[in-house]
Amino acid sequence: MTRHIEMLDALFKHATEGIVVVNKEGVIVMLNPKALELFGFEDGELVNQKIEVLIPRRLTNKHVHHRDTYLESPHARGMGNSLDLFARRKDGSEFPVEVSLSPFKTSEGQFVVSFVIDITERKKQENIIQEANKEIQKLNAELEERVNQRTEELAKAIHKIEQSQEEVMRALKKERELNNMKSQFVTIASHEFRTPLATILSSAALIGRYQKSEEEDKRQKHVQRIKSAVTNLTEILNDFMSIGKLEEGRIQSVPVFTILPDFCLGLIEEIKGSCKESQKILFTHDGNSEVWVDKQLLRNVIFNLLSNAIKYSDPGKLIMLNVKADGKTIFIEIIDQGIGIPESDQIHIFDRFFRAQNAGNAQGTGLGLNIVQNYVELMGGEVSFLSEVGKGTTFTLKLPDHLPTN
Repeated sequence: MTRHIEMLDALFKHATEGIVVVNKEGVIVMLNPKALELFGFEDGELVNQKIEVLIPRRLTNKHVHHRDTYLESPHARGMGNSLDLFARRKDGSEFPVEVSLSPFKTSEGQFVVSFVIDITERKKQENIIQEANKEIQKLNAELEERVNQRTEELAKAIHKIEQSQEEVMRALKKERELNNMKSQFVTIASHEFRTPLATILSSAALIGRYQKSEEEDKRQKHVQRIKSAVTNLTEILNDFMSIGKLEEGRIQSVPVFTILPDFCLGLIEEIKGSCKESQKILFTHDGNSEVWVDKQLLRNVIFNLLSNAIKYSDPGKLIMLNVKADGKTIFIEIIDQGIGIPESDQIHIFDRFFRAQNAGNAQGTGLGLNIVQNYVELMGGEVSFLSEVGKGTTFTLKLPDHLPTN
């Protein structure tokens, strides 16, 4: 019997849940060290106090009623699964909890034992998931609005070109192209959206299973997966938005004064977090440091090409960004040691929605290089490349270096 009593005492003292025992008058008669820790009290401060001392003041009166009703017909039950419960610490601060109640009798009368769990971390993870879901809904709404806008614009364009047979024929040809583009868009979007959305869904479901404090690493792993998936969705939408702006002629090149080495080093710092294990980006500069160029367009171009170099190169491979400016022209090379582009695919590499046959399962929309070519042409420059399967690819940019003209 003594051994059993010692074991029960050890379980009570070392339980990872807060345990609070109250009598039928709602007076605390016993609680374990974990409960004292949760509520911020010292040993002996809570015994003989009403249980309402642990309830937020705004809920005290309501809780007294609930307690009295429960004690009239006590039974085992859980609390907090379908509604938010909060407890109050000694300093008056509140925290979310789950509580389960179990009544029992002894020779001294009727008692209720409460098991209390602090679910603050779980609530934080739930909030992160909710924010991720809101972001996805926002992105979907923006995409739908964009598609509707493009549909309306297409209808207006068709109405205008019905004036002549030649214009109608051109319109029909354009319509076929747009329908083909729409079909490609739906195919690519459904594929590219499915993977990150499935990641978000599975990680959101798994986070709810990790409720113990020692499982924080697992929770954070899935939170990071959700953030990464949302970032991928945003990048896909940015590609489609860029194509739309290019079609509408809403993008123009506006050269500004730029310190070229600082600009390139900043880009490398920004993108190096995407590098695979042991990949390095080596930067070299020759000639003038001060140039005139559209920084936003050039950033998108270099960022896109560096992203491809990282994506299609194995871990440990070197990527080079070489820049030279002679006062008239800016020369930029992005060199990788990746999978290369098959010779049969090279003629199509700048086509919209085209992806090389050896791209495999690497994520992408087939729009990046088309956007690169358009942006380079907007800046009055040229883009070319050399590539060999299994050895790598070199993209070369030639851009004018001049003051903007009025």
